[in-house]
Amino acid sequence: MEIFQIVVLALIQGLTEFLPISSSAHLILPAEVLGWQDQGLAFDVAVHFGSLIAVVSYFRKDIWALIRDGLGGLASGDFTDEGRLAWLIVLATIPVGLVGLIFKDFIEANLRSAAVIATTTIGFGILLWWADVRGVRTQTLAQLNWKKALLIGLAQVLALIPGTSRSGITMTAGLMLGMKREAAARFSFLLSIPAIALPALLLTYDLLSLETVPWGDILLGAVLSFISAYLCIHFFLQFISRIGMAPFAIYRLILGAVLIWMIWG
Repeated sequence: MEIFQIVVLALIQGLTEFLPISSSAHLILPAEVLGWQDQGLAFDVAVHFGSLIAVVSYFRKDIWALIRDGLGGLASGDFTDEGRLAWLIVLATIPVGLVGLIFKDFIEANLRSAAVIATTTIGFGILLWWADVRGVRTQTLAQLNWKKALLIGLAQVLALIPGTSRSGITMTAGLMLGMKREAAARFSFLLSIPAIALPALLLTYDLLSLETVPWGDILLGAVLSFISAYLCIHFFLQFISRIGMAPFAIYRLILGAVLIWMIWG
């Protein structure tokens, strides 16, 4: 890969992994416009791990509290808010893990077309806007219960369809269930840790079968993905309560229209 391609794709992956705008839709555009070939398995592993390290680094204090209180609650039977949240994250991760393992090959073979991505980008963009406008936005993360966590986890299954956006659909579900914007975003980001880690580990297993690995490309891609993802998380949480989801929904509609024009124009 050329340096320019590495930089562009790594920055796109880092930014779009956590913004509710669909990473798969954005990775199609430069490839189509510039005629790039598929970036390959090794690079996919690199940028996913870069994004994973970013979210773990940003929420390192939260993660430590979740692990400590989650395990401590099992031992004592007395769960703090952090301990309860830890197990809600585990519960919400189960659906996407099961469905992903069962239908991974089917999705790869049948649902990665530009037409599917354009449709889901627009459709779930409209749903995100509706949820932001109609949601009551009163509940905090401490008020999340197991039923709502499971519903958000079931919504995350839809993110297996390219163009949906994992962060977008989980935030949409949170808003529809009455969560505040920042609470929905924070739960989505914490939920992303196992959601990114599981496929990244599977990709790493596949990577072991490659005869040659472009370590330079991997390192650069991982670093750039980490930087862009970390900054994205920080500024998104800083401003989401004020700006709302409308700008991202509008952006998705425009992006979907561009993809449709590229396909049928």
